[in-house]
Amino acid sequence: MKILTITSSYPKYEGDTTAPFIESITRALSARGHEISMVLPARSDLSPQAIDGVRFFPYRYAPTSSLAVFGYAEALRADVAVRNRTYMIAPLAILSGAVKLSRLARGEAFDVVHAHWVVPSGAIAGLACLGKLPLVVSLHGSDIFLSEKTYVFARAARLAFGRAAGITACSDDLANRSLALGARQVPKTISYGVDAELFQPTKKTKEKGLALRRKLGFSHEDLIVFSVGRLVHKKGFRYLIDALVRLRESRRRLHLVLAGKGDLEQELSRRARVAGISDRVHAVGNIDRATLPFYFAAADLVVVPSVHDESGNVDGLPNVLLEAMASRAPIVASNVGGIPQVIEHERHGLLVPEKDPEALAAAIGRLVDSRELGLSLGAAAERRVQEEFSWERAGAHYENVLRSVTEASRPQA
Repeated sequence: MKILTITSSYPKYEGDTTAPFIESITRALSARGHEISMVLPARSDLSPQAIDGVRFFPYRYAPTSSLAVFGYAEALRADVAVRNRTYMIAPLAILSGAVKLSRLARGEAFDVVHAHWVVPSGAIAGLACLGKLPLVVSLHGSDIFLSEKTYVFARAARLAFGRAAGITACSDDLANRSLALGARQVPKTISYGVDAELFQPTKKTKEKGLALRRKLGFSHEDLIVFSVGRLVHKKGFRYLIDALVRLRESRRRLHLVLAGKGDLEQELSRRARVAGISDRVHAVGNIDRATLPFYFAAADLVVVPSVHDESGNVDGLPNVLLEAMASRAPIVASNVGGIPQVIEHERHGLLVPEKDPEALAAAIGRLVDSRELGLSLGAAAERRVQEEFSWERAGAHYENVLRSVTEASRPQA
């Protein structure tokens, strides 16, 4: 198939951690022999890694660099509110994206249009002149949240859903929520995959993990809790810091290594300082994907404390969860969004209620006290990822949806 894809986010360069799952989906489809032309917002630092069979078509929309805030996880403030500059530039960005998409559709013979995120990409595809090309919309999380909270986005989502011949979602939670926004059928749930080769717990990875511990200043006796993600409300890091406060006396060698950048960086630092545990919380900033496996190897356990934030936003399915599972890490995670579809409590990890520091502390304490439990959970998690969550498998599911709408759109003989 020749697939015309539109997205608002994508890894900007090799190793960038912006929406890595979009690159993985693209690679999985390309590996199955499909040609992909990808339309995405232009940026001064946009230099995506080359993929066989994939062409990139950035569209320019911002008259100044300060207004280049459309997509790439920059449109939202702490993932709870749209930035004012985004509202200012959105009409121009939407028009520019629609024009680019329309010109490509008129200039080449594509089989299907694939839009990542119902807003803005699905809405842009709905506005573009695409002839009779069928449209598949893939839901990833923030698009549904915005559509539930804002009338303008809800109308845009309804437009896209009305145009869509097929819909996918990364979790059942998103699939079910989309129905209230105008989805005409229950979307096909396609869980993300994981790069099992990159995140496999090899001897080399373990050695680099030990070296990383030493580089970070930890001894063999120290216990490392690792957590990673954008520093925004829905990631729930404030509750993880609060859990660490409850463990500071009983687990004096326990430390939190927190990776990521975002709007809450200063707030989280202040929270740790006020609680008197600044010496236990180690912010390491953004780390590239090639280094992430070594952080998993360095850690004694990984925590994914996702929550519904104050505005109702929640992760669809955090990539870090699958990556930690592939790394055979003992995991504590919140029982929200798509997480319980992947982690069965006390089989692949420990699930706790969201926004509950006491429960988080208790679960962390269990894994710290029982190495045997952690090894058992980690081994089971790795097996599940290998058996059920490869990108090859996810690519086949996306291919089936794209092919089915393509075949359905062809005139019957």
